[in-house]
Amino acid sequence: MGDWPKVSIDTTKNLDMCFACGWNNPIGLKLSFEWDGKTAKTEFTPTEFHQGWSGIVHGGIIQCLLDEAMGYATRFEGLDCLTVEMHARLKRPALINEPLIITSSVIKKTRRLIKTKAAISLKDGTLVAEGTAKHFVVNQKSRDTSHDEEEPKGNA
Repeated sequence: MGDWPKVSIDTTKNLDMCFACGWNNPIGLKLSFEWDGKTAKTEFTPTEFHQGWSGIVHGGIIQCLLDEAMGYATRFEGLDCLTVEMHARLKRPALINEPLIITSSVIKKTRRLIKTKAAISLKDGTLVAEGTAKHFVVNQKSRDTSHDEEEPKGNA
């Protein structure tokens, strides 16, 4: 991985300005995940602000959705992590104004690394994209619900 700079990460700060899940970020995606004990899940409907080619969701937004979902799977497991490796496969274009279902889960844990998987599908189950990632554990904690209380309930 080369020489990474020493970076201090304050995991106690509020995430309200996070691009993917921050409710106070005016240009953010405002994702709100639910957890059933094994799977993190959210819905997101991209708009014209999320397109690359006309009418098609930008691949970077798709990658962001996968990364955030996998990050939430680690958070729901009580871990603060940084994504250190991510692989994604885009199976079909996602269209603007087409609701997407994003799911993720932890598939392997070691003391310092977590492996996750995620999928983006249409409401009818058609697979749009899937991915896996490795995350470096920064902090282990008990389930943090403080951020959940700040978010409105429901889907993004």
